[in-house]
Amino acid sequence: MFGLFKRKQREILSPVDGQVIDISEVPDAVFSQKMVGDGVAVRPAGDTFCAPISGKVTKIFSTDHAFSIKSDKDLEVMVHIGLETVALDGKGFERLVEEGSEVNAGDAIIKVDLPYLEAHAKSTLTPVIMTEESDVKEIEKHLCIVKQGDLIMEVK
Repeated sequence: MFGLFKRKQREILSPVDGQVIDISEVPDAVFSQKMVGDGVAVRPAGDTFCAPISGKVTKIFSTDHAFSIKSDKDLEVMVHIGLETVALDGKGFERLVEEGSEVNAGDAIIKVDLPYLEAHAKSTLTPVIMTEESDVKEIEKHLCIVKQGDLIMEVK
């Protein structure tokens, strides 16, 4: 009975293969100083970015460089593919789902031309952030090499 009032631990999966680093190491103050929210960043080794949680795609930017998904567990996660990639005006990005779609963790959302991004973006580091809208008390971050779908954060 007492377990009814405990919040369930929520898991955030890696949207892409790569190396996970702490958000404080991202060379962009908006992310490193947690102005958008707390999380990690992934140095991608793959070209397909997937849903890190199950839920509704609440936002895909018109340039396809970032998306947000909101779960039914008071959690909203934003994936921002690369740094200053909005300046690419959508070049190198291919949207695979539409805003408003219901997705499962691991479903493909955006495919990128990784060599193009490496050549034209400030960085391919991809922040994975729990937005301020999320009900987050504590985050356990897993800073390691991951495959898409591996656990990168546990949120309480």
